[in-house]
Amino acid sequence: MEQIFKNYRDTLNYAEIQDQVNKLEEKALTNLNDEVKKQLFSFIDLTFLSITDSYSSIRRVVERVNQVKHKFEVDNVAGVCVYPRFVETVRTTLTDQDVRVVSVTGGFPASQTLLDVKKLETELAIGAGADEVDMVISVGEFLEGNYELVYNEVKELKQVAGDRGLKVILETGTLNDFVLIYKASILAMEAGADFIKTSTGKEKVGATPEAGYVMALAIKDYFERTGRRVGLKPAGGVSSADKAVVYYTIVQEVLGKEWLNPDLFRIGSSGLANKLLKEIGVVGEDFFKAVPKGY
Repeated sequence: MEQIFKNYRDTLNYAEIQDQVNKLEEKALTNLNDEVKKQLFSFIDLTFLSITDSYSSIRRVVERVNQVKHKFEVDNVAGVCVYPRFVETVRTTLTDQDVRVVSVTGGFPASQTLLDVKKLETELAIGAGADEVDMVISVGEFLEGNYELVYNEVKELKQVAGDRGLKVILETGTLNDFVLIYKASILAMEAGADFIKTSTGKEKVGATPEAGYVMALAIKDYFERTGRRVGLKPAGGVSSADKAVVYYTIVQEVLGKEWLNPDLFRIGSSGLANKLLKEIGVVGEDFFKAVPKGY
């Protein structure tokens, strides 16, 4: 495994990274306009991963997704992300074929289950109609330095996923170190990840601009070495336009405008879509809801 890392950076300048992030946060303010907000809306994986989700509540929110193009002059969200048991409901309810069906998998969010279970869950989610699957690395094993196990799990789940997109969640708030975030990014991409994603949204610390910046650096380095473009997905606490536009600006400045499309940039969120629709003035109340009837 160490041979993989020899092809990439072995040190990071923490002060320089923080300085660059501060500058990009300032620059992000110039991107905070209605046109960018519309773009941000189209990058969202509309996420419903709550204990209160039900077949009927997910069906209702997907019916709202179906109405977006008819009601508003915006491109629709990029995807709807749910637990595996709801994939078939999303697939059979969704009429906008440009919206992807996304499923978390692999024992989400802790990833503390058997590899065979992770593979079976991924296979079943895809069989039910998932276009993409989001898995979590075995964080404890990564922190112990068991990189081969982590690499092999990602590789095996990518083999199960085949041509379906595989997003690999690093849980960067738990890694809590720039070098570890960079190494986890490289490991996931070398194992076949189509996207690298910051967080599950289930831990205390979710996405941070610093983690997003380091991951973008890793994607850039990987692309320069291999020629393969890998996407970036911040998730966990990206709940407002001013937070989302920081990641937009990081992608724009570190990776380039060619990354600013739903094939290479996503934002995982449940509340951001409602706020963006309000801020661009197309709706006055929450449009997307996924709560049990009468809740």
